Amino acid sequence: MNGIHDLGGMHGFGPIRPEPNEPVFHHDWERRVFGVMMAAFGGGQYNVDQFRHAIERMGAPDYLASSYYEHWLHAMERLFQERGTISRAELDNKWAELSKGTA
Repeated sequence: MNGIHDLGGMHGFGPIRPEPNEPVFHHDWERRVFGVMMAAFGGGQYNVDQFRHAIERMGAPDYLASSYYEHWLHAMERLFQERGTISRAELDNKWAELSKGTA
């Protein structure tokens, strides 16, 4: 593979500046995404290769504009929809609830 998701060793992105004492999670939602990912993986919803492939199917603009855990969230949404675990309508409804602060 030689796509936007395979940036290792590429030049032109500037220096890497690690955050001093960087926390594992910057936001509570990242912790929840991590937990759901682990539960779904452990429950056999997908394997590592399927998960990575779902991330690799993100478009370049979305991939570059999103964070690490947003990549994970995208992959889980896609895989859950493909397996019929959740529908697009159910996801849209939940996102609408969350945006209103009612969930």
